[in-house]
Amino acid sequence: MQCYNCQAAVDAYHQIIVAVGVSSQAADQQHVVPILERIVDNTGYLPLKLIADAGYCSTGIIGVCEQRGLDALLSINCQDHGKRPRPSRGPAPEDLNARGRMDRKLPSKAGQAIYELRKLIVEPVFGLIKGTWWLDFFLLRGLEKVNGDWALIAITHNT
Repeated sequence: MQCYNCQAAVDAYHQIIVAVGVSSQAADQQHVVPILERIVDNTGYLPLKLIADAGYCSTGIIGVCEQRGLDALLSINCQDHGKRPRPSRGPAPEDLNARGRMDRKLPSKAGQAIYELRKLIVEPVFGLIKGTWWLDFFLLRGLEKVNGDWALIAITHNT
């Protein structure tokens, strides 16, 4: 069985796909930097914010986002649906690492308000693609062909 991990970066204002990628790697963390580079290649700009679920989170990825000046909201842990994490109280310690800073940023009211937009930005795009195209699997075989098929699906979504 051939299995692929499809990525899509979605513009929040227009719900169009601005970058895609496919790999045979199951983990999502390796896809953040390449998809950011594709976003810049396709649009000429680095996004203002990056909102992603726990699969994309690592100390290294948070550090890369901070180095590039990208305001990232990456879930540290899988969250139960309908439950919000409790915000941290008091001033942040100065010796927090990148993961600790994200752990304080995400549960804040502002952080949660932005993070909840992920459900309204990305999830409908994947739902439309699966529902409209009945995409449960790819008909083509091989990473290069599946990558082309995924790009074609993204283009048709944007039209």
